[in-house]
Amino acid sequence: MIAKAPFGRTGHMSTRTIFGAAALGNVTQEEADKTLETLLEYGVNHIDTAASYGESELRIGPWMKEHRGKFFLATKTGERTYDAAKAEFMKSLERLQVDSVDLVQLHYLVDKEQWETAMGDNGALKWVKEAKEQGLTKFIGVTGHDVAVAQRHLESTDEYDFDSILMPYSYIMMKNSVYAANVEKLLARAKERKVAVQTIKSVARRLWLEGAERFANTWYEPFTEQADIDKAVHWILGNEQVFLNTLGDIHFLPKVLDAANRFESRPSDEAMDLLVKEREVTPMFV
Repeated sequence: MIAKAPFGRTGHMSTRTIFGAAALGNVTQEEADKTLETLLEYGVNHIDTAASYGESELRIGPWMKEHRGKFFLATKTGERTYDAAKAEFMKSLERLQVDSVDLVQLHYLVDKEQWETAMGDNGALKWVKEAKEQGLTKFIGVTGHDVAVAQRHLESTDEYDFDSILMPYSYIMMKNSVYAANVEKLLARAKERKVAVQTIKSVARRLWLEGAERFANTWYEPFTEQADIDKAVHWILGNEQVFLNTLGDIHFLPKVLDAANRFESRPSDEAMDLLVKEREVTPMFV
């Protein structure tokens, strides 16, 4: 079984590897149900989805009748205004077939103009705070991609005391000195405030090369060999502060969970440098 750790100050012991349910965006219910069996096999007890993840919420909904108590359930809204965020969130509850979720997150909040709208007097943050007051969610988080996200999360956590954050984090991303410096500041703040830190793009090798056959349901080319996935996953889990959100392809999911299940220690920089060189790894965001 995959090890667990406190998910920030929520009181929940989440598996260090969280199911990134974008992987359910365009699969059948039968395929989704087989994925559930895999999650239960490894003891995964935390699901992270979003309104924008295709049919993901619809695929999770049927699980909740029997398994709601087994999972910390998180979703996201990408809307920026109060009314739109409320409408999207209430639709998420309907699709998930639940009365409430454990965590709702402001999704991909990086663009400055969108940030100002979401944080404003009639913004999405106002709605999710009301949702928390109404018992529709227990906790509130914020997510983002791109190199700018660490700096933006610092600004977001200045504005509101979020319970969780989500950002890209990998060996190759942390070779970017500007990004790494802001990530370290963010991790220090999260540790001080007991904010849960989720990470994405752990097994990303590079963006798809032009003309390459796309063999995975991800917008980047993932590592495929178990040994490579092991190194990438173990490097992430080597930071005890963070959680690893799995990739958006159900067929590669078992390899990531297998790697997490066998985690013992973080690979050396020398081993990771060799991986970068041999697999021609490039950063997802520049």
